[in-house]
Amino acid sequence: MASTTKTKPKHLGRGLQSLLGPIMDQQPDQADWGRADPVSSKLPPDKELQQSLRTLDIESIAVNPYQPRRTWDTDDLSELAESIKANGLVQPIIVRQAGATFELVAGERRLRAARLAQMDTITALVRDASDEQMLELALIENIHRRDLNPIERAEAYLSYLNRFSLTQVAAAGRLGEDRSVIANYLRLLDLPEDLKQMLIDGRLSMGHARAILGLPTDQLRRKLANRALARRLSVRELERLVRMCQAERPAGKKTTAKLPHIVDLENRLSRELGTKVHIETRRHGRRGKIVIEFYSLDEFDRILEKMGLSTVEQV
Repeated sequence: MASTTKTKPKHLGRGLQSLLGPIMDQQPDQADWGRADPVSSKLPPDKELQQSLRTLDIESIAVNPYQPRRTWDTDDLSELAESIKANGLVQPIIVRQAGATFELVAGERRLRAARLAQMDTITALVRDASDEQMLELALIENIHRRDLNPIERAEAYLSYLNRFSLTQVAAAGRLGEDRSVIANYLRLLDLPEDLKQMLIDGRLSMGHARAILGLPTDQLRRKLANRALARRLSVRELERLVRMCQAERPAGKKTTAKLPHIVDLENRLSRELGTKVHIETRRHGRRGKIVIEFYSLDEFDRILEKMGLSTVEQV
């Protein structure tokens, strides 16, 4: 008996439902204006929606102020512009009214290509959209269709959290992402600027960057990043180097025997958390610190969950 597999649908933020409507079960008719766009194809084909379709002066449309993308592929835009010249704009953009003019909600790539094709007007859906919906849709459109580079995506998440005072958990729910995905991207912003540029340029992958973040200093992070580039190391090979660096002890450091009850506490905490735990004391045990080791960002998340916590959230 043949089995059928269901593909998991992509989530839209709950705040977008009033803007985009429910996901359609059937494919739209081939003559329908929404057939070519994975965002607009989710718009319900009702009379009110089709009446919002208008032809607008391109110069009356301002770009989405919440657009997370900072760089655009000029060759890709040129190719799309040539297609628009030959075939016209198959899919309308989405805008909202802003006084006598309009603000783009979705479709900046199409708008830029239409301008490049020297079009005077463009077909657009005019919809009501809040600032929050505009930012959510800009994120979703880029993440699900044309990937942002990792730093653009990290900055977009941070802007979303800060602008709307959301926790990582709340943002993940609205965007249909796992919280750990958002947390891992936000950690990229802790990298020094030169390593961020390597990510933007594609010289380092997200996997390489996550491994490097396990190192304690920017100097060490740069050293291993450059080694990874020079030797063309895989993510696995770089992770192995990071673990070796983490395991190294400062030469000549004196060690003293720990009291039995401190050793017992270390062992109990290690068993409970599933990783090495060190307790360092000073001033006859009245002060000190607890060091909990982790060897990857996924393990870091696991330890926090074990402790009943989540990755530090933006409030």
